[in-house]
Parts: sequence; C-alpha cells; structure tokens
Amino acid sequence: MANESGRELSSEQREALLAALRTRFEDNRSRHKDLDWSKVEARLDSHSHTLWSLEEMERTGGEPDVVGCDRSAGAFIFFDCSKETPHGRRNICYDQEGQAMREKKGVHPAGNALGMAAAMGIELLTEEQYRELQRLGSFDTKTSSWIRTPTNIRTLGGALFADRRYGHVFVYHNSAPSFYSSRGFRGSLRV
Repeated sequence: MANESGRELSSEQREALLAALRTRFEDNRSRHKDLDWSKVEARLDSHSHTLWSLEEMERTGGEPDVVGCDRSAGAFIFFDCSKETPHGRRNICYDQEGQAMREKKGVHPAGNALGMAAAMGIELLTEEQYRELQRLGSFDTKTSSWIRTPTNIRTLGGALFADRRYGHVFVYHNSAPSFYSSRGFRGSLRV
C-alpha cells in the first residue's frame, strides 16, 4: 500500500480511514448526490497510493470528502470539507519565500501552505474550486483559507485567501509572508 514516495498506511490505518471516509460520504449525500460509495472505494483500492494523502488531509483536520467526479478520467475529486479551515494547517504563510522573509525577521510561522500541500501530495484550492465548495455549504465562517494565487499577483508579493462572511464568499489579498492563527489552507486531491 505504499505510494510513490514510499509512504504507507498500516492495515489498521487504512481501515480506519476508509471507515471515516465512508461515514462522511454517507452523512453528506448532498455533496455527491449521484455518486455511489462502492465505486469510490473501488477507485481508492485501485489507487491505494493516494490513501496516504487522504490520511494526511484527515490527520490535519481537513475532513476530506468526495465533491465530484471527472467521468472522462474516472477520477473522484476530494476537497477538505471541515467547517473551518483545517486546524492542523493554520498559522502559516502562503509559500516558502514568504516564510523565509518572516524567519529572516525572527518570526517563525508554523510553515507555508504551498510547501505543506506539496508534502501531503495535494493541491491548494483555486478560487473557482473554493467557490464550488461554498456552494455545498457554509465553510470558513470564522476562519480563512489561502487559495492558489495567480503568478502575476504572487510576483508582486501578494497572495489570495478567501472566507465566507455575511452569507457571501469573499476573496481577499494579503502579502505572502502574512500569517494568522485563523488562516490555513484547504486542499484537493484527484483519485
């Protein structure tokens, strides 16, 4: 059950993860009305290298769930669906460059969103994906999440984050070295 980077789950971890994913899938049918868990589980079994990434999403508080299917590729799409930005991924800058700028000043954030996502084998949500998530429920009503920032904005020193306030989804900007105890990131994974 090892993935490409040699990470593997024990059989107990695998069973616990699958049970958590199945329960969440069944408890949140509105996120995937036309999908069947048996097909998701079969896909996970045939792509077991992705289980480690899903476990990392779960371990850090993301509560991953299926939000769609790319029928042409047969892939299922998982997003972090925790009510608030995942608690194990907060207090972080946008990227390594931003983190290095903070650390040079003697301030030490818990990490950076792009680096953590890459280490977990997932991608940050884009603005479009974030808005798609928000159509499935109300997320980040007390927190905010870094989202993938276009290169032209990042080149100028900025980074984007989003949240839901007053019944509306807002996308904002901040400098990439910024970090707050209520800001983390949400990820996506195609299986």
